[in-house]
Amino acid sequence: MDHSKYVLQTVGFDARFPNQNQTRNCFQNYVDYFKCVAAKGEDFAPCRQFKKAYNSLCPNEWISRFDEQRENGTFPASLEP
Repeated sequence: MDHSKYVLQTVGFDARFPNQNQTRNCFQNYVDYFKCVAAKGEDFAPCRQFKKAYNSLCPNEWISRFDEQRENGTFPASLEP
């Protein structure tokens, strides 16, 4: 199996979140992605950076819970741009 085509990348340093606990960083990137999409649309390339970040930082269970909360209207933050 050729592994050379797989590139693993993680999120770079974000000065807003200098501590090792990345919970808030995960949540903020999730919120920023959906605010960006609401403002600029899914095809706006810079929005994808937020999605890459939250997919890297957030456990899958959290993303699933956030998605459910968004669909149910119970997400604990405004996603309006």
